[in-house]
Amino acid sequence: MADLGFTHLDPLGRARMVDVTPKEPSHRRAVARGRVYMKSETASLVARGAVSKGDVLAVARVAGIQAAKRASDLIPLCHPLLVGSVFVNFRIEEDHVEIEAQVDTVDRTGVEMEALTAVSIAALTIYDMCKSADRTMTIGDVALWEKTGGRSGTFRRDPGAADS
Repeated sequence: MADLGFTHLDPLGRARMVDVTPKEPSHRRAVARGRVYMKSETASLVARGAVSKGDVLAVARVAGIQAAKRASDLIPLCHPLLVGSVFVNFRIEEDHVEIEAQVDTVDRTGVEMEALTAVSIAALTIYDMCKSADRTMTIGDVALWEKTGGRSGTFRRDPGAADS
């Protein structure tokens, strides 16, 4: 199995953490996005800061930042990294809140998992804070949009894939 390109498997197919110690540290960045779909009334409450639990986006931003720093505690084979910066931003639309997280580091491996974790936990926090107003919410479209640095170079998702 390991020769099929699954780097987290040893030659016998057992899980392993990839050895990144021979790599040189370099600047790496990842951007992930996701959405929390909701009723338009709920999106309006979020936009107006009128959700009874408080400032939804402020709490979700802090949750996303914390999550990026703890990705390796949540994902078994994810390396602990020195996260240099985390930005979590939101765009409120009529029927959803879009979340974008950007994570930067200078390290031996990338921060894709940190960015994806930030988006996921920010989305769960939005859900948690709004669930009393809207139990129909769904979380979706969580995806890596960009990564730079490292041996594999740059990846950018096709903007046409945004709504697929």
